[in-house]
Amino acid sequence: MNKSPCRGLYAITDAALISDDRLTAAVEQALLGGARLIQYRDKSHDAARRLAQATALNELCRRHAVPLIVNDDVDLAAQVGAAGVHVGRDDPVFTIARARLGPNAIIGVSCYDRLDLALEAAQAGADYIAFGAFFPSPTKPAEIRAPLALLRQARAALHIPIVAIGGITPDNAPLLLDAGADALAVISAIFAQPDIQAAARRFAALFA
Repeated sequence: MNKSPCRGLYAITDAALISDDRLTAAVEQALLGGARLIQYRDKSHDAARRLAQATALNELCRRHAVPLIVNDDVDLAAQVGAAGVHVGRDDPVFTIARARLGPNAIIGVSCYDRLDLALEAAQAGADYIAFGAFFPSPTKPAEIRAPLALLRQARAALHIPIVAIGGITPDNAPLLLDAGADALAVISAIFAQPDIQAAARRFAALFA
């Protein structure tokens, strides 16, 4: 899959919100609702389970022509042929991910509340950077908080897509888009909702 612009709804899975038997169906509902990227995020140590889930999601995303990004695990991304990987401060360094996955992989980097990390990632060749949390997050209640002003500063300094994450809802999302975010990374406001497709559609409409 060729690299796609990182813009729109970026739906991130969470094992605490989606049971194993519902994972593929839940992600498909997000895709049908307009998600433009999917991230498989699972912090368990069950390698066989994670491989099976990532494989199934990658096949699903390919059918919908939407990139699957694997959180943290460069080897798993390579093993299933995912479109890319998302790495953070404590993950394998960007250059290792690029060498392992190749020049066409989409590699995103978490930069928290720090513009300096984003500038370094962009210089290294990251395909997008992510800031957050911008609002209180039910998934990561103790997460570092990032100010809206950071998005404006980054937009002026960077020429790669900017992803916002953390407590995002359809109601507060316009603040992030107005400040310069290209994509909205959402977990509970999609996958904790009774109608996942409708929830995704509300976000997707913000980019219409």
